Amino acid sequence: MNALTLVFVTLCIFALAYRYYGIFLATKVLNVDAERVPPAIAMADGHDYHKTNKFVLFGHHFAAIAAAGPLLGPVLAAQFGWLPGTLWIIIGCVLGGAVHDMVVLFASVRYKGKSLAHIAENEIGRRAGTVAGFAILFILILTLAGLSIGVVNALFNSPWGTFTVLMTMPIALYMGIHMYILRKGDVIGASVIGVVALFFTLLAGPYVAASPTLSHWLTLTKNQLGIIIPAYGFIASALPVWLLLCPRDYLSTYLKLGVIIMLVGGIAWVHPNLVNAPVTQYIHGGGPIIPGTVYPFIFITIACGALSGFHAIIGTGTTPKMIASEKDILFVGYGAMLVEGVVAIMALIAASVLMPSDYFAINALPKAYAALHMTPVHLPALGAAVGEQLQGRPGGAVSLAVGMSYIFSSIPWMKHLAAYWYHFAIMFEAVFILTAVDTGTRVGRYMLQEMLGKVWPRFDEKKWMPGIIVTSLLFTAAWGYLVYTGDISTIWPLFGMANQLLATCALIVGTTMLIRHGKAKYAWTTAVPGLFMVPVTFMAGIQNILYNYLPKGLWLLVTFSVVLMILMAIVFVEAFVRWFQLLKVRDYVKDRHGVLVLAETEE
Repeated sequence: MNALTLVFVTLCIFALAYRYYGIFLATKVLNVDAERVPPAIAMADGHDYHKTNKFVLFGHHFAAIAAAGPLLGPVLAAQFGWLPGTLWIIIGCVLGGAVHDMVVLFASVRYKGKSLAHIAENEIGRRAGTVAGFAILFILILTLAGLSIGVVNALFNSPWGTFTVLMTMPIALYMGIHMYILRKGDVIGASVIGVVALFFTLLAGPYVAASPTLSHWLTLTKNQLGIIIPAYGFIASALPVWLLLCPRDYLSTYLKLGVIIMLVGGIAWVHPNLVNAPVTQYIHGGGPIIPGTVYPFIFITIACGALSGFHAIIGTGTTPKMIASEKDILFVGYGAMLVEGVVAIMALIAASVLMPSDYFAINALPKAYAALHMTPVHLPALGAAVGEQLQGRPGGAVSLAVGMSYIFSSIPWMKHLAAYWYHFAIMFEAVFILTAVDTGTRVGRYMLQEMLGKVWPRFDEKKWMPGIIVTSLLFTAAWGYLVYTGDISTIWPLFGMANQLLATCALIVGTTMLIRHGKAKYAWTTAVPGLFMVPVTFMAGIQNILYNYLPKGLWLLVTFSVVLMILMAIVFVEAFVRWFQLLKVRDYVKDRHGVLVLAETEE
């Protein structure tokens, strides 16, 4: 299979999906209303609620949702071959993930930017909302831990990579000050400065790595990074959204989209073939990276890029508080998810152009790789070219960087730039992940404020700094502990299962909202993917407990898994009861906006 053919088919399907299915969802299913005043305007506070240009918001939203998932998940799932992952990314993205993101964003805009737990409470019932709140908080902790471990594995003992990633933070701070203080509204000027600064940061990387002093300070261990990354999450959560979070996400979007465009160009130039088989023997289980079978593990290993519950956290967190008009929901919600699907396909291609022996040497632990009786082919030479130890770095980030640098350095005049391309790819991946870490931590802070506000109302005051600091610190400490003590083989499967449980929950809640709005004939748009994922996630959770955690004695993770499945089962049952009740209603009532619905709820 030629990689260029796969890219072309994917882009065509996604373009048609946006033009027809996305517009159908916006106009027929959701009835977005451009005349409604969104919470970004009605509740503007200059801290969290802030009207934002739709292109800047697209950048923030895309940067926040497109974290490690569309990069690392497809790389890990290449163990099963390139075909299962390709089918799930394309079908799952169009009919599941993009629908999920758009509906959730719409619901939160209608509920004044409130969380999914608040929406569940109003759409289903108080008990469901309370249970969902605790479940979502658990899932967000696991998600941020899983994403952060990808950064740790990519950056430890890598001064060049660490330098380039750290420099994105002061660059973003300056962009925020430039756009909102020095030259208010100057998006173009701030963007040019940010992109140029990123370029020179990358050029300076090898000189920094060659400096004994700087290299010493920037050569960090896994434990050191396990402290630094949560510390960054805390700072980004506490600062105003316009100062660091939004400009950094916007800056990283240039990097991300630029890399994807370059990858498409590189694939078009090089015409690489997918060396990996369409389907491997590991679809039946027993693989060195993912221990389970292709069903159900393909659906939880590839989360972001196809369907991801983490997107529900962003779609009910920062983004609805910044959207300028409901008409932007299609562009931001459905559009950003399709672009993430392209990222996922690129990641799968980058892994599949590697020789299988090289791919497994990077992603399998040394003991598991030894059992395969394979010998690396190109990996030793690639390691020497980029100046890094590449074997035994599981998690997907390194093999993706190797695949990307292989494609780029195959272009004749770029052969001597392999080291630059590798470290550029590492920066690209780390920036992807950290933009989700900072946004996810901020949303976790929102949720904690909501929950603690029911006991101590002062915490629900969005601008009360002691509440912001305390909740940011508590939440960061929770996921930071898992980063410090866990590894990819234990955290990623649980993250995958928990993440897809949350996506399922969001689709079920969205279905309830559609039925209440009198849109039962269109409820299949969310109900079908939601109901499909129910057995998938529970089966994956049970297999993970039986074959991964119990044999290793990981009782904390067993407890997390069991509690999450019980909590979500309660929400699902409550939702199904609510569906039955609403479908029996025959008389419509007008809500406060004059719209006919089956039942009115509090906004």
